Amino acid sequence: MRPKVAVLFKMKSKPVEELRKYADVEFILYPSVDELKERIGEFDGVIVSPLNRLPREVIERAERLRVISCHSAGYDHVDVEAATERGIYVTKVSGVLSEAVAEFAVGLTIALLRKIVYSDKFIRAGKWDSHNTIWSGFKDIDTVYGKKIGILGMGAIGKAIARRMKAMGTEIIYWSRSRKPDIEEEVNAKYLPLEDVLRESDIVILALPSAPETYHIINEERLKLLEGKYIVNIGRGTLVDEKALAKAIEEGRLKGYATDVFENEPVQEHELFKYEWETVLTPHHAGLSKEAMEDMALQAVKNLLAVLRGEVPKDLVNREVLEIRPPEKVKML
Repeated sequence: MRPKVAVLFKMKSKPVEELRKYADVEFILYPSVDELKERIGEFDGVIVSPLNRLPREVIERAERLRVISCHSAGYDHVDVEAATERGIYVTKVSGVLSEAVAEFAVGLTIALLRKIVYSDKFIRAGKWDSHNTIWSGFKDIDTVYGKKIGILGMGAIGKAIARRMKAMGTEIIYWSRSRKPDIEEEVNAKYLPLEDVLRESDIVILALPSAPETYHIINEERLKLLEGKYIVNIGRGTLVDEKALAKAIEEGRLKGYATDVFENEPVQEHELFKYEWETVLTPHHAGLSKEAMEDMALQAVKNLLAVLRGEVPKDLVNREVLEIRPPEKVKML
């Protein structure tokens, strides 16, 4: 019997064609938790995006499910503990989005310091009535060139950011949960303790994953070390205490904040919306590009099929599941 696989978002056609060679595929686009609770028991595998939540209440109804393949590097939208308890393999995608996200991080940084988004709104509002108006209205615009860039998180994305920033004439310092001698040699990056990075940087770029130890790593106390500086977040919204950050902007202590991620998504209203000069905000799409999306979908399909073949993907998230349900017990292909 062919495996039955649910895809919970709009996936590129080429990866879907590959998946259909081996499995019956059904699209259930962006279902609610209640809808998933009713349908999840029908499937042997599921491919999910970060917009698809799989909480415990859904996973506990997944009688047939063998694998959850995340179409993302992050997997905090899936209750991994619940999946492991039921012997369900959880996989992620790695290495695919690094270049696209790093490029976006640099774009956010330039847009924030050079006020590109604000300038666009300015001219569209018909405010370019004289050269004098432009110069009197635009103050405190900074260049990226010559700045000291502090990167928190030096994984594949952090390294790709460091390479790009070095090419722009900046100095790179960083903190990561482990030292990275390769990037230190490549771009002359300097490893420092976390607080020292915050203290010495002109611009801090957050490229950390969501984890208990990174929750609100930028909090009220650490924001005191960032007075007069900029923060750019392409990691996760949970890295930042957004209320403390908004207060720092309101009081003029933080010079600017650009982010592609928020603590609670999707966002309809947010206290940061009113700070148009000080912020650049985007809706969690740093990795979106035609090339990256297809590559990521192909890897998500590859991971799912590997599990159904009784193989162990290198990007298996919950390796302890191997003891609960060995690969040969999962194999269908």
